[in-house]
Amino acid sequence: MKHIVLLTLVVALGGNCGWAQKKAAPSEKKEEKKDDIALSGLKFRSIGPATASGRVSDFAVNPANPAEYYVAVASGGVWKTVNSGTTYEPVFDSQNSYSIGCITLDPNNANVIWVGSGENNNQRAVAYGDGVYKSEDGGASWKNMGLKTSEHIGKIIVDPRNSQVVYVAAIGPLWKEGGERGLYKTADGGKTWEQILKID
Repeated sequence: MKHIVLLTLVVALGGNCGWAQKKAAPSEKKEEKKDDIALSGLKFRSIGPATASGRVSDFAVNPANPAEYYVAVASGGVWKTVNSGTTYEPVFDSQNSYSIGCITLDPNNANVIWVGSGENNNQRAVAYGDGVYKSEDGGASWKNMGLKTSEHIGKIIVDPRNSQVVYVAAIGPLWKEGGERGLYKTADGGKTWEQILKID
């Protein structure tokens, strides 16, 4: 008799639990539908070089026009946008180096762009470059300005008081001696370079 009472009690409680779960199911379905509707308008899309050609190593924004900026990519050149990143155009593809460590705009003329080739993120898989590049027409054309054996440029700074004075931090070859490494300065817009800090 005790077994029958226990069995009846278990069935009754089990039935109530099942009934409670069945009652909750329609509201869960409503929640799922709301989520589906809320997310249905969102679509994945590429927003620039970070998803197409590797790590972003640097940015340079035109201070007079923040919608125009340049993106330096560790293994994908330099990209330019004139519409706040809605679209990008590659502007460095015809150069000898695809690996970029840094990019800087002349603070006195945003059409003058300095690029340090060779990524500045020292790790196992790293690409090297062939020196410093300069554009005087907003990235339409480029000229290699030297320091070709530096392999990796970490930073370029243009003196805001005199655009002819530029400082370059050259990392040099990662896995061997030699090359141009240290801090370099030009006082003639990149025609000649002087090593002002030597690093072994």
